Formats: sequence, structure tokens, C-alpha cells
Amino acid sequence: MTNAENYYHSLLTFGIMPGLERIKILLERLGSPEKDLHCIHVAGTNGKGTVCSFLASVLKEAGYKTGLYTSPYIVDFRERIRVNGEMISEKDLNEVTETVKAEIEKLRSENIIITEFEAVTAAAFLHYKNVGCDFVVLETGLGGRFDATNVIESPLASVIVSISLDHVNILGNTISEIAFEKCGIIKNGCPVVTNSAQPSDALSVIKEQSELKNSKLYVSSINDIKVIDESIKGSEINYQGRNIFVPFPGKHQQENCITALTVIDLLKEQGIVISENAISAGISKTRNPARCEVVCENPLVILDGCHNEDSARALCSVMESHLKGKKITALMGMMADKDIDKVLSMMMPYFDKVYTVTPSNPRALDKDELCDKIKKHGTSAVSYKLDKDSVDELIESIEKDGVLIVCGSLYLCSDVYNLIVHN
Repeated sequence: MTNAENYYHSLLTFGIMPGLERIKILLERLGSPEKDLHCIHVAGTNGKGTVCSFLASVLKEAGYKTGLYTSPYIVDFRERIRVNGEMISEKDLNEVTETVKAEIEKLRSENIIITEFEAVTAAAFLHYKNVGCDFVVLETGLGGRFDATNVIESPLASVIVSISLDHVNILGNTISEIAFEKCGIIKNGCPVVTNSAQPSDALSVIKEQSELKNSKLYVSSINDIKVIDESIKGSEINYQGRNIFVPFPGKHQQENCITALTVIDLLKEQGIVISENAISAGISKTRNPARCEVVCENPLVILDGCHNEDSARALCSVMESHLKGKKITALMGMMADKDIDKVLSMMMPYFDKVYTVTPSNPRALDKDELCDKIKKHGTSAVSYKLDKDSVDELIESIEKDGVLIVCGSLYLCSDVYNLIVHN
């Protein structure tokens, strides 16, 4: 762990404090770097990271220096701040961190406390300005209205991806309440993009907020998707005359893809030159770890960070479509603040056996407790160790035509990625 990463994690003690006042003051002290950036802002519950990755990949293929800001990371903290697909270098991260840290310490002496996410966001803006990014694709952290990324004033597009119930203790108890928070990224006169797969309650709020802000709304239609071919490795689709390979399996990823395509067409309307070759190549080359990612083919090992009802439904759909009849084993760990029983009730019918582990995160549910919950759903479960030898042993035990799915949390996927891919 680098000194910079240690510094940001030290700010975790201040927790999550919604509001834009602190980040605005910090950015002003840093010279307001965000005001010199052309941003595409993406909020929602599921699919944010994928849509952001699609957009950044296409813009890079079109020849633009493109920043990508996402969270959480899977393997390396520096994944959160990328330019043209490359993580920020340790040297650059240390330099911007020192600059940001100096201002944070001054603010602390004035009783203004900066949180971890605010500090990393400020460092990202500063880096993107320093390297001269043409465009920056920004993923919100939590919510939208009071998210630190929401300091940008005039995005090229505000994108609202799939909305479902998550973080209800912070964002609200209904789809409408959560949609309102996500729609906080909509700015006066700036175009908005979503897709027709949104729950009707969410779509109503998106339409209402777009009208209130005098922002033109673009809704990509899932009815216009024609599936040519699909497998566990992705889908070949035709959308409004374009043949596109979506390099992730599942209907939800097709929906994420057409949302990104709608944004790209909107950028083209604004005079940004993006060729059809850049679009098809950018989409097909997109990588987004731990989103139904095949990390081993013999046996088949899939990492998926599903952690809530909607993402669990998406994974179930992939299993139903592409893994039917196969013996599926799961390695599973979850955060304690999720709707665990709802997720388990959906997923357990697909698994022959589940090995439960405790992910490396303070919010993680203990593996023994998760094991007991799974047994109550009638599925065989064993509490398991999360180390390299244990995971290797589990993979070796999977039959040749069997499948191992690592799921329940992106934090768990990060742990396993480090054990089996980067070890």
C-alpha cells in the first residue's frame, strides 16, 4: 500500500458526510481544476462503472485524452484515477496527494474536515487538469445530489443508469426517493440520458427533474435491441442499425451499452467527432473487472460483484441463459448493510453448494453468519477460509464442466482477484 493510499484511508475515520460545501472549499484552494474539465457525469444504482468504462473506451478510440474516475477499485487503488485506460502513476499520485494533503491540513486547522472520497475526488480533478484531459467520465460515489463529484457545473451529459433499492439508510426508502437523489446531478440546460428499462417510478422522477431543470431528456429504448448472438463472453447486438459486440454477458449489459451509445450520439450532436469505427472498437475493447468476468476457462471461474437485488437478478439471468444444467458452486461474501435475505432468496436456487467467506472490509458480514443464513434457504453451505491455498484448492475441486462463481461483493472480488489473478 502506497503512502498516498494510506493517507486517503486514514481519512475514513471521518466517515461519509454528504454535502458539497467542503469539497467546494477544497477545490477553490486548489485553483478550481474541475472548472477546466469537460465532464460526462454518471449516477445510478447498478451499471455506473460499466457505462463509464464504455464511454471512456470509445472516447479514447476516437483519439481523445480521456480521464475515467470510478470506485471502488478491484486490485489497485490507482484504478480509481485513469487516463486512456492507464492508472495514474505512483509518482503522479504522490504529487497530487501532497498538494491536496497540504490544503486539507490547512482546512482542518479551520475546523473543516475533508472525507476520504472528497480528498480522492479533488486529487482526481487536479490530475486530469494537470495532464490536459480532453474529456473526463465521472462516476458518482454514493447518490448524486450531495456526492463530491457533483461540484461540476455544466456536464456535457448527465447519465442516470439503472436505479434500485440500495443504501436506503442514506438515500431513501423508495425507488422515487432514491431516484430524486440520483437526479441531483441534472444541471440546468444540460442534456440527460437514461434508458427505458428504468422502473416506472424512477423514470417519472427523471422526467420530472429534467423538465424542472429545462434539460432535454434522451431515453434509449431497450425494444430497439436486436440480439444476433450471445454467450457467457458477451453479446452481438444490432441497435439502430449498428452492429456492436458487448464484451459482457447479460441483458443488463446490453442495456448499459445502448445507454452509452445514446450518450455518444449526443456528444456527436454537440460537434464532437467520433467515428463509427471508434464506437464499435471502443465498446468491444471495454474492460470492467468483476462484472460477470471470466477469469479462468477450465474450470469456468466467474467473478461478479453483485451485491443488491438488481445486480443479483442480473447474475441469475446470466446463469439461467448460459449456465443451465451445469453444477454451479459459489464462493460468497457480503456486506452486512445489504438486503442479504432478498439477494439469497433469488440466488440460492442456482447454486449446488456455497462456500462463505468474510471479505476484507469493516462492513463485511461474518462468514459464519452468512453460512447460517444460506442454510436457512435450503442450500448446502460451508464456512471457508479466504486465502490463496484455500481458493486454489476450491478451484481444483470444481469438475471439468462445473462452474465456480465468486459473488456477493466487489470487495470480495477484489480479494479473490489478488489471490488468483495477481499472485
